[in-house]
Amino acid sequence: MISRIDLRGAAFPEGGIDRDLLPRAELDVEAALEKVRPICDDVRHRGTAALIDYAHRFDGVTIERVRVPAEALESALAELDPAVRAALEESIRRARLVHRDQRRTDHTTQVVPGGTVTERWVPVERVGLYVPGGRSVYPSSVVMNVVPAQEAGVASMAVASPPQAEFGGLPHPTILAACALLGVDEVYAAGGAQAVAMFAYGTEDCRPVSMVTGPGNIWVAAAKRLLKGRIGIDAEAGPTEIAILADSTADPVHVAADLISQAEHDPLAASVLVTDSEELAAAVEKELEVQVGATKHVADRIGPALAGRQSGIVLVDGLEQGLAVVDAYAAEHLEIQTEDAAAVAARVRNAGAIFVGAYAPVSLGDYAAGSNHVLPTGGCACHSSGLSVQSFLRGIHVVDYTRDALAEIAGHVVTLAEAEDLPAHGAAVKARFDWKVPPSK
Repeated sequence: MISRIDLRGAAFPEGGIDRDLLPRAELDVEAALEKVRPICDDVRHRGTAALIDYAHRFDGVTIERVRVPAEALESALAELDPAVRAALEESIRRARLVHRDQRRTDHTTQVVPGGTVTERWVPVERVGLYVPGGRSVYPSSVVMNVVPAQEAGVASMAVASPPQAEFGGLPHPTILAACALLGVDEVYAAGGAQAVAMFAYGTEDCRPVSMVTGPGNIWVAAAKRLLKGRIGIDAEAGPTEIAILADSTADPVHVAADLISQAEHDPLAASVLVTDSEELAAAVEKELEVQVGATKHVADRIGPALAGRQSGIVLVDGLEQGLAVVDAYAAEHLEIQTEDAAAVAARVRNAGAIFVGAYAPVSLGDYAAGSNHVLPTGGCACHSSGLSVQSFLRGIHVVDYTRDALAEIAGHVVTLAEAEDLPAHGAAVKARFDWKVPPSK
């Protein structure tokens, strides 16, 4: 059901383990670029008409308009199961608590008397938030996109989610209800690359945005890569992944359940256990057989995901080697189920989010920990962060110098300009002093 990779006795070179030795899903975004390019170009030139055509072609639905009417949002919220509404409201409350504390404040540094530099934080003016559809419905992704954007102070935001034949060409009603609950009234029935193109180029209904965030399939990732520059993006999200660093103290029932929970997303989802305990590995393998047999979505998602090359049990010599492996893997979600888990977690450098101990499963973070579940995948956690308030903010330096403060540094500015053979740069300073530059101190 799940393969093993035995790294015990392996000598790791200086700088860490070769990442190619570790399980990873094949995801060729580069190859997908040429397939999404004509789609994006078509949306750029035909706008809403192209989106309607692609809804029929890719989603199997016939729609007359792309923007979701206000009454559909209101109806979805009114008809939402009270238990689901309560859960969403608590998820929103916790997410606001965490993301509100991420807000940045402007800071002014006095460099010299009369010379200051202020870093001013300004939110992106308008953003497009993508919420996946298809195999599953993700109202939680509405929360994870919208809350940090709102807490950052974004003035204008639009949500796109694929149209569903079952719901008359609208996105899933739970997604619409989550939008209404958060006060987002600009929602579009559009999925895949065409939704990203709609955000980037604009249509008759949708004004262009400055940034697009949110997880999606390979076509969404490819469109983000193609249009990056015209729009800002959070990341090229690939298939979801979990890594669990565990020792002999871990409960195999918990470990197996958590591996299965990520495999449930997608046949390309990655579930990886890293352990120095062969006894735990064997117990988890047995437990997987028991739990998978009693789980939904086995044939189409969980089975292929666990058996795929992207999943596996990695055996290591000890904790040090295990830490080296998880840092090289740079998981989207990393669970630490070891003795003194908090201390071990503090030593991890590369992960989208870290879940500490037996009672912080990834599924808690997916819904209601207060953390964000839009996280870097495919090893990108070694250089990228998850979605946060900071994702929607831009830092602008404001430079304010008096005449005397400029005079004090003018000589150095002219010297450096001439050293770079840019005399006009120096002349711009000289002009303010009738071409007489006092010597710098």
